[in-house]
Amino acid sequence: MTPTLDLLVALDYYAPYVSGLTNVARDVAEGLAARGHRVRVVTSRHDRDLPEREELRGVEVDRAPVVARLGKGVLSPALVGRVRAAARTASVTNLHLPMPESGLLTGAGRLVTTYHCDVSLPPGALNRVQTLGVDAASRRTLRRSDRVVVSSDDYARHSRLWPAMAGRTAAIPPPCRERPAGTPRFREGDGLHVGFLGRIVEEKGLQHLVRAFRALDDPDARLLIGGDFAEVAGGSVVEEVRRVVDGDPRVRLLGFLTDDGIADLYASLDVFTLPSVNAFEAFGIVQVEAMMAGVPVLASDLPGVRTPVQETGFGVVVPPRDVGAIADGLRRLAAEPPDPERGRARARERYALGTVLDAYEALFLEVAGRA
Repeated sequence: MTPTLDLLVALDYYAPYVSGLTNVARDVAEGLAARGHRVRVVTSRHDRDLPEREELRGVEVDRAPVVARLGKGVLSPALVGRVRAAARTASVTNLHLPMPESGLLTGAGRLVTTYHCDVSLPPGALNRVQTLGVDAASRRTLRRSDRVVVSSDDYARHSRLWPAMAGRTAAIPPPCRERPAGTPRFREGDGLHVGFLGRIVEEKGLQHLVRAFRALDDPDARLLIGGDFAEVAGGSVVEEVRRVVDGDPRVRLLGFLTDDGIADLYASLDVFTLPSVNAFEAFGIVQVEAMMAGVPVLASDLPGVRTPVQETGFGVVVPPRDVGAIADGLRRLAAEPPDPERGRARARERYALGTVLDAYEALFLEVAGRA
């Protein structure tokens, strides 16, 4: 019989906020709660309309008040105290980094840190100071962690914080959900349909994707861009994307999509793209979801981002920011599409939610057993 965990999860943003980091924390928390473990989340009350305390799908959520915001981060002094208090009775604490407060949260019980990515901010003196501060906090936390979960060895070894985690890493990919089969309601004809799903922010490289798509000489081709550009921490670049679109009727900005809309987007595509341009993107859950829906992927040749395509063979990898290479990659996938069933099977085998939950559960039990 599997022992029961008392798991504490701490991070700055939690559901209903949507990001790759938040989704990983939510899926692991809810998945382990469904397996009978007690799971508590301490996070910030990033939206004042959210309740301070509630239960979400079996997970106890405690939200600390926010006193200020700085770029993508929040300032919540109460968060530190609440995490430290809850950690005293937890069998394991799971911190999700980057998290500026993390350096103040070590020292209370067993600690497993999930390190998602290095911080990457635009140029500027203030952003440089923020980056140095967050890196210092992360470095302190990683060195004091019992184990460090990374999305891939590829990303971890290219991280600027690798020396602080080397020797204690466990490569566990983010849990990826297989969406129910959708209907191709976004499809318009038989031309190549290219898609993107994610936050409309600088690091996603959408400007380069749009330029590459517009280089395709096919009036029936479509570029479908799904993702929020209204409620985005750090600000959206949707206006810049619109300028690059320049009225091309083949490009559609779909905005925020519900779960049903996401399934329908995948069902409408011939190629999914992840044209990220910097290290803020360390994996890309959406590309695996697309693979599980039978859609091949064009991904940037960045540590971690390229891993799903390399491990499954289901797509192509291209240099980031290279408009010509992105356009050529789209043409290759249009001319010689990979076998969708083979790609789907490989993605399921490596990244399915149950497989990832097994790995997290085993790691948490291992660390808790050392106490």
